[in-house]
Amino acid sequence: MNAREAIRSSIEMANMIGSGYLEDLSDSDLLVRPVPGANHIAWQLGHLIVSSQGMVEKAFPGTLPPLPAGFEKKYTPETSANDDPGAFHTKAEYIRLMNAQRETTLKKLASMSDDDLSKPAPEEYQAYIKTLGDLFSLQGSHLLMHAGQWAIVRRKLGRKPLF
Repeated sequence: MNAREAIRSSIEMANMIGSGYLEDLSDSDLLVRPVPGANHIAWQLGHLIVSSQGMVEKAFPGTLPPLPAGFEKKYTPETSANDDPGAFHTKAEYIRLMNAQRETTLKKLASMSDDDLSKPAPEEYQAYIKTLGDLFSLQGSHLLMHAGQWAIVRRKLGRKPLF
């Protein structure tokens, strides 16, 4: 297994876990907060999509499909306290956008050489992402960071543990 294959595997494993947690949740379930003050899943999904878009597009302009008009503005720190269902997207829309991003990101990853993966990440991310390989790796681990909270929401909703 080479570096690209290992990174791809980690992204795909994160997707499998995240998708499993979301599979039987309704749009209204996505607005349940694990505890007061924590972000609900709908906001987290938008945040993940916006974050991925920003990172990958900063490193490789024009790589990802564009987000719907106004999408980024719905997923800012200021909107994280919003519980209005009309302010967010449907689960189907989040999944569609995430799948399109992931597919394109994995194609870009496959085109990279080991030397490419060792190149510095964009300067604005250098505090926590040193290389382009790190940038690709974060696409899976960022999803898993949030999916841990989704597991708690699932238990709060009476769902059994999945993993």
